[in-house]
Amino acid sequence: MKLCAGDWVEVRSKDEILATLDKSGRLEGLPFMPQMFKWCGRQFKIHKRAHKTCDTVSGDYVGRLLPNGIHLDLRCDGEAYEGCQAACLIFWKEAWLKPVSQDARVASEPKPARAGRSSGCTEADVLKGTQTHDQPPGSKVKYICQATELLNYTQPLKWWDARQYVEDFTSGNNSLPRMLRGFLYFAYLYVTKAKRRTLGRPGRWLYDRIQSLWGGVPFPRRAGLLVSGKDAPIVNLDLKSGDVVRIKPFQEIRATIDTNNQNRGMGFDAEMVPYCGKLFRVKTRVETFVDERNGHIRRMKTPAVILDGVFCRSRYSESRLFCPREIYIWWREAWLEKVTTGTNAALGEQQPVK
Repeated sequence: MKLCAGDWVEVRSKDEILATLDKSGRLEGLPFMPQMFKWCGRQFKIHKRAHKTCDTVSGDYVGRLLPNGIHLDLRCDGEAYEGCQAACLIFWKEAWLKPVSQDARVASEPKPARAGRSSGCTEADVLKGTQTHDQPPGSKVKYICQATELLNYTQPLKWWDARQYVEDFTSGNNSLPRMLRGFLYFAYLYVTKAKRRTLGRPGRWLYDRIQSLWGGVPFPRRAGLLVSGKDAPIVNLDLKSGDVVRIKPFQEIRATIDTNNQNRGMGFDAEMVPYCGKLFRVKTRVETFVDERNGHIRRMKTPAVILDGVFCRSRYSESRLFCPREIYIWWREAWLEKVTTGTNAALGEQQPVK
């Protein structure tokens, strides 16, 4: 198969999927997580082709190649991981899916499982595969999920490998105008870096002026204004799911982050800048998550907030340009303003972030 964004697929039955897995519940190193079984037999439209992704484990944040990967618009609920609230977009292998005709009725309930070949893997093995079992007594539980194992089922991918960009377009993941805007941004960035002394500050000023002509995003790679992260403000808006907030303008946020773009350990990235000044609804507060680097549960001293529909679009990250993973962005409440009046009309007037 060569599935593309927009194609309709059916998640194979539990028995069929178990037949593809080894005893640790993996296919080609990619874990099939227990919460994915609930979607067996149901039909979904492919959200993105996950032919590549980004390395969030080593800290390099570079691109990684993922053969036969697919993203449906389905996220991890953290049920098998002490309620991890990161809500990662789940990876699927093509072997776990089968195409359906475009006019097929979408199944609302899972179909009965059909007998398939057995590889020896059971549902109990899949559940067992969510933790390591060779830890010393009394040590922290070490969880295993698709995020923690990313380096084991992906391969290095150089940013200059043009084949990835061809697939970005032919897979339906990205439109040609969006890709051209990304390439133009990096052409500008390369020229201004090479001519930093003469084009650096004037180049950024010109960039902002041109972007302002059509309401575009200002130059997104500017450092914070605080000398030390210890000076970063702590704000508690007591936000709850469903609340409406306005993300502060970029310049105001810069006053809350240090020169490394950190607010008490949480980074403000260039990918967040396009959302500044817009209204969004709070999806959830993040207090507990699985640390992808070691598999341990971490509990945040100062909770972060996830906003509905606000995720990394990988438009300003040259080493992982057009990554389709769509990781939810975490926001400090110091970067937000709670909106209590006229929210429905205001939200309706917001233009989608492209």
